[in-house]
Amino acid sequence: MNYLIVGLGNIGPEYADTRHNIGFMILDEFAKQEGAKFYNMRLAYYTEVSHKARKLFLIKPTTFMNLSGKALNHWMKELKIPIENVLVLVDDIALPFGTLRLKPKGSAAGHNGLKHIEATLGHNNYARLRFGVSDNFPKGRQVDYVLDAFDKDEVPALPELIDRSIEMIKSFATIGAELTMTRFNK
Repeated sequence: MNYLIVGLGNIGPEYADTRHNIGFMILDEFAKQEGAKFYNMRLAYYTEVSHKARKLFLIKPTTFMNLSGKALNHWMKELKIPIENVLVLVDDIALPFGTLRLKPKGSAAGHNGLKHIEATLGHNNYARLRFGVSDNFPKGRQVDYVLDAFDKDEVPALPELIDRSIEMIKSFATIGAELTMTRFNK
């Protein structure tokens, strides 16, 4: 069984470690733990890891956030991955910091990466792991907020949350979305 895990983010040093790049951060740590190295391939940084006889293809789109669907679509076709085996990792301002939620489908909720994926696929029936970054910003400052680094008091909690996200990715690839939700969505 093959799975496509898509971490959303923006390429470039100015975006590294920002809230909007949590998808990249999770996959970077996952690859590091597995001793895998990302390669710059078509539309994405690409690597693969194995878990319990399953192959997980990890991609970090190089298209910028608002064109994420291009990379997802290309690699789904290239690797012949059915949509039910795709998981998108995304930051979510609707969830408090520290909240992790796996959902089998759902709206883009104003997230540009998800909007483009939905537009490209023509539906929103794909699983996503929503990483809560909270909405601690003044009205109209959403863009600055998500493109900003995590707060100093949030940073110490990140390694554990990222590890938990990796556990959830492995669980998704092993027991599927529904059981993973039951197990991890608190």
